[in-house]
Amino acid sequence: MLKRKCPICSKPSIEAVKPFCSKRCADIDLSRWLKGVYAIPATENDEADPTDQDDPFNAERDL
Repeated sequence: MLKRKCPICSKPSIEAVKPFCSKRCADIDLSRWLKGVYAIPATENDEADPTDQDDPFNAERDL
């Protein structure tokens, strides 16, 4: 079975803190999440159109 590498430092992961190799790497990852480093940037085109035709509730309101 292949051992996965730690996503932070690329050392082999250990079962106790999987998928990381240590508590330190797990804490680094948590810190990155809390700071928003992993956020996906949005653009104005990503916003939902309020008049979306695929919304069944919009069709009911028009009746």
